[in-house]
Amino acid sequence: MENNPEFTFSKLRFDPRFVKQLPADPIKDNHRRQVASACFSYVNPTPVSSPQLIAYSKELAEQLELSASDCQSDLFTQIFAGNQLLSDMTPYAQCYGGHQFGHWAGQLGDGRAINLGEVTNSAGEHHILQLKGAGATPYSRTADGLAVLRSSVREFICSEAMYHLGVPTTRALSLVTTGEEVVRDMFYDGNPKPEPGAIVCRVSPSFLRFGSYEIFAAQDDTETLKKLVDYTIETDFSHLGKPSRDIYLQWFDEVCQRTVEMIVHWMRVGFVHGVMNTDNMSVLGLTIDYGPYGWLDNYDPNWTPNTTDATNRRYRYGQQAQIAQWNLVQLANAIYPLIEDAESLGQSINDYAHEYASQLEAMRAAKLGLKAYQVDDANLVSELHKVLQLVETDMTLFYRGLADLSTETQYQTDEQLLSAISDAYYVEDQLTLDNKAAICQWLRQYQQRIRQDGTYDIERKVAMNKVNPKYVFRNYLAQIAADKAEQGDFSLVNELLEVFRYPYDEQPDKAQYAVKRPDWARERAGCSMLSCSS
Repeated sequence: MENNPEFTFSKLRFDPRFVKQLPADPIKDNHRRQVASACFSYVNPTPVSSPQLIAYSKELAEQLELSASDCQSDLFTQIFAGNQLLSDMTPYAQCYGGHQFGHWAGQLGDGRAINLGEVTNSAGEHHILQLKGAGATPYSRTADGLAVLRSSVREFICSEAMYHLGVPTTRALSLVTTGEEVVRDMFYDGNPKPEPGAIVCRVSPSFLRFGSYEIFAAQDDTETLKKLVDYTIETDFSHLGKPSRDIYLQWFDEVCQRTVEMIVHWMRVGFVHGVMNTDNMSVLGLTIDYGPYGWLDNYDPNWTPNTTDATNRRYRYGQQAQIAQWNLVQLANAIYPLIEDAESLGQSINDYAHEYASQLEAMRAAKLGLKAYQVDDANLVSELHKVLQLVETDMTLFYRGLADLSTETQYQTDEQLLSAISDAYYVEDQLTLDNKAAICQWLRQYQQRIRQDGTYDIERKVAMNKVNPKYVFRNYLAQIAADKAEQGDFSLVNELLEVFRYPYDEQPDKAQYAVKRPDWARERAGCSMLSCSS
């Protein structure tokens, strides 16, 4: 049966909309080049020597209507290592450009990503299956198109962890090692070394980015730009209606709104993307391209996980909303030739800012267990952010612990107040008398605010624990999992995958994954900051 891929994977119904409806690069040869007036180039994955399946996502497999036996078969491994294609697969790499760190970078494209094909399940849900690290494409420039196990472990687990956290995201179906080594200079410091290679199968309704439209605007190719925008609306925004100038405006407005929702979720869970270039921004408002991302351990709005961004901190945690807005301006500039109405496009940009402020307030109220955000809560929130930076404070543990604070007990000592959040502090010596007094002053202000709402503690705790996760994919956990995987031990990859399926649950037997970053990880490579090549 395994020798008959059409039978084994018969539920994978391919529907190659992208390659059928959009202009292709006429050159079929796989060599690096500039591509004009084309949305993609045909290219096949590069076969690998000894692929081995490390893990797969149960939920995503079920959504694609793949059985457990399908996913555990050798055929599955061969397909998602790029060694075997089903007859209906039409592999291709997308063409796009982008602004990187605020500067136009020209043509970029899928340099190490190859789309195997597009599938539709019985519910009518459409998904693109994409291999990351499956070899060179016409867009690889001087790179090899490969990926290392270290970064692939990070991307695979984080994609699924974000999904279960309720953050809009692309997904990851499988993680496969290739049996081959890939040379990487992890920190661009002149010390390259061979590392195990791996491939992640990423899954999304679309992998179109802001840069997908920018490239044609930069080439003054309005015809192809229009074809791509029309295709986008017809396939992923069909509820808006038939493409027209007014519908283009509605589409852009919805892209802005979806971007708001994504960024608010990032801020809620303490996620920092690290490289918010326009080629890494999805028009569906999905988190895409998990490179040098990171999770806030201690609350620091100026923290960036990207070594390339260490000087200017353009993509720091506290600036992600502003950068998203800047990126939306670039998308607006790109589609302007189709609309020629700067005022309406500008209104959508302004609406983005207002909607972000509104949703951010609602999110902050939910994290604090408030029934609704009130005008006077601005002071409560601003004072909280000051308090969180007085002492090195773990953001995730602080909010989770705050849910345990009693607001129904009228008289509590400072020590009683601090006991609920004591696990969140990294450096005990920073808890001076003055800092303790400031923290307790805020806690009493918070208690009073909860009493105004008339919310019982048990009710508040349930509500807060639904939005404040107990488990997040901390950088040091990613590094430990990658280290073990490089030694051939994949147990932690699978265990963490299971833990992050239920990030809001207590999971007492997994409590070791819900603790502060250990001291050894404070400055260790991979546990604090990473480069774009990671």
